Amino acid sequence: MKKIMLGLWSLALALVFSCGGNDSAVEGKVQITGKIGNAPEGMVILSQFTDSRPKVLDTLEVNGKGEFSYELEVNTPTFYELNLYGQRMVRLALLDEDVAVSYNFNEPSSLVIEGSKDSQEMLKLETLMESYQLEVNSLNEQYYEAMSNNDAQAIKNIQLEAMNLEARQAEKVKETITSMGDSFASLAAVGLLNPKNDFPFIDELIGRLNEVYPGTISILQMKQQLDEMRALSVGQVAPEIELPNPDGKMVKLSDLRGKYVMIDFWAAWCKPCREENPNVVRLYNQYKSKGFEVYGVSLDRTKEDWLKAIADDGLTWTHVSDLKYFNSAAAETYQIQAIPATYLIDPDGKIIAKDLRGPSLENKLIELFD
Repeated sequence: MKKIMLGLWSLALALVFSCGGNDSAVEGKVQITGKIGNAPEGMVILSQFTDSRPKVLDTLEVNGKGEFSYELEVNTPTFYELNLYGQRMVRLALLDEDVAVSYNFNEPSSLVIEGSKDSQEMLKLETLMESYQLEVNSLNEQYYEAMSNNDAQAIKNIQLEAMNLEARQAEKVKETITSMGDSFASLAAVGLLNPKNDFPFIDELIGRLNEVYPGTISILQMKQQLDEMRALSVGQVAPEIELPNPDGKMVKLSDLRGKYVMIDFWAAWCKPCREENPNVVRLYNQYKSKGFEVYGVSLDRTKEDWLKAIADDGLTWTHVSDLKYFNSAAAETYQIQAIPATYLIDPDGKIIAKDLRGPSLENKLIELFD
């Protein structure tokens, strides 16, 4: 999902768009005009985003007054970038409206974009990412300080705040996308969401955009990826797993129907998994009598390592493995590319959450049982 549009963004976004109106473009043609004040040495370069990387289209000629004009053939919703002398990036979403850009290098907040309503919608995303980056930077500074002081409690608190920040940001992104209506600029925001957590929202958005902009390659690519992910989305019945337990007996995931089950993909060699195990043990002991079960799927290679980790970490729940590492049948079914990875399913076998661990797992269990 993120591959298509992440090239439009970096965590250091600092563009501020101010918007107005303009005439529509000639059909199939879009006019990009601009006026640059107090420009440094260099060039104005126009690039088009294709897949995840910008492709340079042309170097724009700027006259003595700092003005430039360029006609572009645009037949489908497309994202572009103006590189102003290597010091200022202006991102544009173009389809059937001309756009005018002005900027004075002596005034950092002077960037103005007129015309192209889709480009104007990009302002919302730019502003949102700028604010988010400031919060991320602050947390990073706190984290490095806590690490240098070896302050375990502070590190835990910062990690919790980071998860909360990510969740709040996702809600803000979805609110921003909703405010855009049918603007294809919302495609640029999809890469800011986690499709595992926000599949229904993204699925509805792409379905709607596919009706408004039929035949658009990037939308069709996203739609295909969503179709592939649909079986693992929240609300779907979790695909069956049937693997041997340590005694060699085949155990099905569906054998645990009637309980809330966390499918836990882990391995003895996975340090983050082992670090999380004490938290899962504590929560399992607290909630197993209320209907909570863990179905541990090991991606180990040897039975010895697998069993030793179970014993060493005191893992008393259901365990299965075919000892095939990431080639495990279950890992392929659940598209596991990294561990730890978890799926929480309800008593009917439907997926209700993904990738819960630490405080997020505890909070979810409190919600379900307390």
